[in-house]
Parts: sequence; structure tokens; C-alpha cells
Amino acid sequence: MVNSRVSVAIHILSLIATTNDSYQLTSEWIASSVNTNPVVIRRISGQLKKANLIASNAGVAGYQLVKEPKDITLLDIYKAVQAPEELFAIHDNPNPECAVGKKIQSTLDNVFQSVQRAMEDKLTEETLQDVLDQLFH
Repeated sequence: MVNSRVSVAIHILSLIATTNDSYQLTSEWIASSVNTNPVVIRRISGQLKKANLIASNAGVAGYQLVKEPKDITLLDIYKAVQAPEELFAIHDNPNPECAVGKKIQSTLDNVFQSVQRAMEDKLTEETLQDVLDQLFH
């Protein structure tokens, strides 16, 4: 299921990349830009940190990018914050006695895997720098 974690993560990384004063980058300040709760920012920032996309120092406000924006793909960000489940879920227990029901899962599985691969390929082509270029163009 598609949710807003990826867009929030890109928003966070864009702020980190473009804010000169890293001490300004508190969860509260970032949350005010995203218009969400600071807890959401801390959770997603923790995922970005675990994925080695950002760093922070204990007891000190602020974050830093670990890599240059041109070296962070949108797929890196997606994988950092998206649960490992597939983009699409297939419903359970269709009727095996039905002509459609007996083959719908395997048919949709092939289609959905293809769509997932295409999305991931596109996310690999785009970087955080591409986003920044569009934001400030």
C-alpha cells in the first residue's frame, strides 16, 4: 500500500541538504515544514539513519547527509522507509472452483511483480539532487 513515508523522507532529506545551520534541524522544526508531528519525523529520521543516509550526534540537534545528494537515489530512500511488503497485496482465498478465482492470484502476482520492478527501476534513475534541482529551478 502506498503511503506518505517516502515523500516525508524526501522532504526531510531535502531540508537537511539545503539548510546551512544543522542545529536548526530539530525534529520540531522539520515537523513544522512537513506539517506533521515531530514523532513522525523522529521515526522516519531513525529509518534514514539506520539506512546510512543521514547521521546525527547524540545530545546535539541536527542531522547531516552521509552521502552527496547526487549519490542518494529515490530507491535508496524508498527502501529505507518503506516496509518490505510488496506494493500491491493480493486478496486471500479466492474460490478455487471459479474460473477466475483459481488463477487470479498467480496472474496478478506476475503483473504486480512487473509493476514493482518498473517502479524500482524508475526510482533508481532519480536522485535526491534531481529533486533539489526541481525544487529550486
